[in-house]
Amino acid sequence: MINRFIRIVLLTIVSAALATGAFADPIPEGARGENIEAVGYIDAPNASPFKMSLLQSGDRWYMYTSNFFHPGWAIFDVTDPTEPTMVNFIQGPANTSTWQLDIADNLMITSYDALPTSWGGDADQPHAPEAILIWSLKDPVNPKQIGSFTTGGGTHRNAYFGGDYVHLAANLPGYQGELYMIVDISDPASPVEVGRFATAGMKDGDAAPYDGGRLHGPADVRGDTAFLPMGGSGFIIANIEDPANIEEISRLDFGPLFGPTHLSVHTTTPYLEKGLAIVNSEAIAENCGEALNFAGLVDISDLTAPRLLSSFPMPQPPAGEPLDYFCNHGGRFGPHNQNQLQHNPLVENQTDHVYMTYFNGGLRIFDISTPVNPQEAGWFLPPDPTSRRGPLPRGALVVQSEDVLVDTRGYIYVSHKNQGIWVMRYTGE
Repeated sequence: MINRFIRIVLLTIVSAALATGAFADPIPEGARGENIEAVGYIDAPNASPFKMSLLQSGDRWYMYTSNFFHPGWAIFDVTDPTEPTMVNFIQGPANTSTWQLDIADNLMITSYDALPTSWGGDADQPHAPEAILIWSLKDPVNPKQIGSFTTGGGTHRNAYFGGDYVHLAANLPGYQGELYMIVDISDPASPVEVGRFATAGMKDGDAAPYDGGRLHGPADVRGDTAFLPMGGSGFIIANIEDPANIEEISRLDFGPLFGPTHLSVHTTTPYLEKGLAIVNSEAIAENCGEALNFAGLVDISDLTAPRLLSSFPMPQPPAGEPLDYFCNHGGRFGPHNQNQLQHNPLVENQTDHVYMTYFNGGLRIFDISTPVNPQEAGWFLPPDPTSRRGPLPRGALVVQSEDVLVDTRGYIYVSHKNQGIWVMRYTGE
């Protein structure tokens, strides 16, 4: 009788664990790397995690993700990152992109946008009206929507640093590309726009020609200064002391020299302690079919006169692979995203290491302790995926490392198309 009772209890526990995903996923074999070890893996095949952020509640650490090919937001318990488990999935509307996500002050900012056809969207089917959504994380496992705001055209990468303002990369009727918009959410039920900034040529009817300007985002705000990756308009530093009158302080124009013009400046992260900004373009064309992409350091010690200081070394293929491996292996190769969420107290502050994803080049870690001569300090390249979760990459089914987040405990999380999230630790000096 006792043995039967124990079996029933164990079966109940196992059934509950299977229903909630409470068993950690095994780490896939075949990864290559240097100065990095894989310590955990989040498969989440029905979530396709993309952008990530963290929240601590009591002694629990939670990771929130937006998702590529499955509309909605996933919540994982990463208290022990070697045994991560999914604890909830908030289902989003069909045919709708739910890619945006940021967290501060126990609020989560997400979004609804039309899902592009290249990502599996159907132009003939309805989608949720575009909007940013404001969620309370008072109950961290069961977020509650408490507000929304619409721009009339959707958003791209948005940022929330806490307090009254959300910073949007907003599409608006009458403009080309995303402009910079500041929205007051002090009353989450009734958000209101308080300021916007666009470069010359973005607004319909401007005398100046359109130069590919778009705030890819997110804006990175430090005090009254915003650092803006404005695509073809360059890296722009702006004064936002008065949000209703955003004033450009300076810009560094990368022109059409690097990558696709509209993404020649894709991401910027200021490192004010050293008077630097980490700046990169985004690789778009598969098989290196575009201008050279760029990642490096900009000297911002004088905010009125930013200057390019150095570039990161080109990632090299693993031993035994041909020198043109990354360009011929398939998919995109080049810089994408940085460990950018520096406002989150659970995210490692930039010190002497920069973490950056390179699509089929995996994760690269650069040592910038000598800013004029950055060096690669480590890298991690997962095995190629074995099945498709979505239509991209269009060509070969290969690794496409997307977003990177590093927590204050030293755990590195990297999301991928057609794979889950790899959890790693840096093992170098």
